[in-house]
Amino acid sequence: MKKLMIGIGVQLGSSAVAILLAALFLPRFHLGIGGFLTAIVVFTIAQSLLEGFVAKLASKYVPTLAGAASLVSTWLALIIASLPFGGIRIHGFFTWIIAALIIWAVTGLCAVLVPKYLLKTSSK
Repeated sequence: MKKLMIGIGVQLGSSAVAILLAALFLPRFHLGIGGFLTAIVVFTIAQSLLEGFVAKLASKYVPTLAGAASLVSTWLALIIASLPFGGIRIHGFFTWIIAALIIWAVTGLCAVLVPKYLLKTSSK
């Protein structure tokens, strides 16, 4: 149960950091202050649900692209989070691409590094 809660916290935290970084670095990526928490929760849930589905489809139909499944699920989750209830507005094709890459990279790094150090320090 402890690991599940840490995992959920890591996902929410890494999504928050990634979306904030994308908003800071990309001038056409707008994050509404009021919708920030909603955007984080919607993005995290969508990414968690889509990742397994996209990976399964990729491995079944296009095995060579199975590694890109997490990038595709990040992009799809970003689309869902940018719907009117999400608090995110993105303008421009390249902004969509760069935002997905930033968010994918940051959440991927956090998913690998944060639990390693959290579990290491909490077990002492």
